[in-house]
Amino acid sequence: MVYRPLRYEQMMKAAEAYDVRARRMFGGMGVYTGERMFAFLIGEEIGLKLSPEDFDEAMLLPGAGPLHPDAESEPMREYVNMPKHVLDNIELFVMWVERSAGYVRKKALLG
Repeated sequence: MVYRPLRYEQMMKAAEAYDVRARRMFGGMGVYTGERMFAFLIGEEIGLKLSPEDFDEAMLLPGAGPLHPDAESEPMREYVNMPKHVLDNIELFVMWVERSAGYVRKKALLG
């Protein structure tokens, strides 16, 4: 049986402009654009890697928090566990996905 987090299809559709691929890791699934991971899916949760400015803004959203791949682990640096109201609003979700994918692509270009 292939593992697919509940929000896999939603994530892949929202990020399709970034030529994404996904791969299993840490009991969840990492989503990549090029060689850079920008999202992590686990169960019904999606964490997005964000620039420092976007990270601070996202952490102010009600229900947002640091992303922990499991109960015992440290939070994933630069990743925000996006709140349910963002995940359930396609326009908001796509905006945050674009910020995340754009950020990691820019970092890749800068080295």
